[in-house]
Amino acid sequence: MKVSLQPALNDGNLDASQINSQRQLAISISAIAGNLDRNVPLNLCLVLDHSGSMSGRPLETVKKAANRLVDKLNPGDRLSVVVFDHRAKVLVPNQTIENPERIKQQINRLSADGGTAIDEGLRLGIEELAKGKKETISQVFLLTDGENEHGDNNRCLKFAQLAAGYNLTLNTLGFGDNWNQDVLEKIADAGSGTLSYIQQPEQAIDEFSRLFHRIQTVGLTNAYLLFSLVPNVRFAELKPIAQVAPDTIELPVQPEPDGRFAVRLGDLMKDVERVILANIYLGHLPEGRQTIARLQVRYDDPAENKTGLLSENIPVEANVVQAYQPSATPQVQQHILALAKYRQTQLAEAKLQQGDRAGAATMLQTAAKTALQMGDKSAATVLQTSATRLQAGEELSESDRKKTRIVSKTILQDS
Repeated sequence: MKVSLQPALNDGNLDASQINSQRQLAISISAIAGNLDRNVPLNLCLVLDHSGSMSGRPLETVKKAANRLVDKLNPGDRLSVVVFDHRAKVLVPNQTIENPERIKQQINRLSADGGTAIDEGLRLGIEELAKGKKETISQVFLLTDGENEHGDNNRCLKFAQLAAGYNLTLNTLGFGDNWNQDVLEKIADAGSGTLSYIQQPEQAIDEFSRLFHRIQTVGLTNAYLLFSLVPNVRFAELKPIAQVAPDTIELPVQPEPDGRFAVRLGDLMKDVERVILANIYLGHLPEGRQTIARLQVRYDDPAENKTGLLSENIPVEANVVQAYQPSATPQVQQHILALAKYRQTQLAEAKLQQGDRAGAATMLQTAAKTALQMGDKSAATVLQTSATRLQAGEELSESDRKKTRIVSKTILQDS
C-alpha cells in the first residue's frame, strides 16, 4: 500500500515584483492499493441510543440496520456493541465474528427507555474498540436522537480527542431532528470521522451501509500530512488548513520537533482522494522555478503491522516571473468554492444565533450562489430555501438547520 500525494497551487505563477503574494495550495491524498495487498480486518463498535424517545419504529429500524452490518462482517472482523440511555452498558463485548446469530439476538432484545448520556456511551465504546485495535481498521458508529441531557458535552469532546490519540475513528449519526448538531459534528471532526443525518427511520439502513462501505475502503491509518515551508513562506494566521473533500472540516496545525508542521488526517481510503486546502503567504522570491514547500505523509499500514511509515517527499514549486500572467488551476478553484460555501453557511448560523435574521438570510443566499458556481445544485436549493424562509419572517425548523449544515460540509449524493 502506497500513498499518492499531489499538490497544486490555485495559480502556479508568481509576480517577481510583488513583495507579498497569497496562494491556496490544494493537496490530494489517497492510499493506492497494490495487487498483493491483503484486506485488513475491521474492528467496529456500534454505540446505540436506546432512550425512551427511540421507542417504536426508530429503534426497530436501528436494530435492523445493526443486524445487516453483522451480516456484512467477515470471519476475523471484530465487533462490539455499546448501548446507552441515561446510563451505558456493553451489550456485546469486543469479539471476532464467530456466532453472528447470537450477536443479532442480543441486539434484537434491546428496548427503549430512559434518558440520554452520550458521553458514557462514547467512553465505553472507545474502551471496547481499543481492545481490538491491533492490525485492524478501528471505527465507532455513534447513533443518537437526542441531546446529551444526562451527560457533559465537553466530556464528549475530550473522549473524541482521546480516541484520535488511540488511532480510532469516530463517526456520528444524528437520528431525527432533536440531536445537537454542534456536539455530533465536533465529535466526528475531532475523531476524523463523518457526520450523517438520518431524517427518517427507514434511512438508517442505507446510512449504516454507506458508512460501512466507506470503512471497507480504508487502506492506511493514523496519517499525518507534514509541511516543510521554505523561509519567506508562511501559513495564514487564521484557519490556515481545511479539508474540503470528501467533506469539509477545519483542521488544526501542530508544530513538529523537526520544525515541520503536522495536520492529522486519520484514515486514508483506497483510491478515494482526501483534499486538503492550505492558505499560504509568500514573501519576495528570486526569479525562476522555486520550491516553496515540501510535503510528506506519515502513516501506519495495518496490513503490514508497520507504524510511522513515510511517503515520498514531494516538492511544491511556483514559477516566479517578471512579466506576470495568471496561470489558474480550475480544480483548485472548485476546492476554494467548497470551503467558501462551508464558511459562508457558518457565518449565517452565527448571525442567526445573534438574532440578525436579515444578515443570516443574505449569507445563506451567498452560500447558495457559491454552491451553484460549484455545480452543487442540491446544496444551492437547500441553502436558498432556508434564506427565503428567513426573508419571509419564518423560523427555520430543526430539520432545515440540520440539512443546511450537512449540505455546507459535503456534496449530496443523489439518492
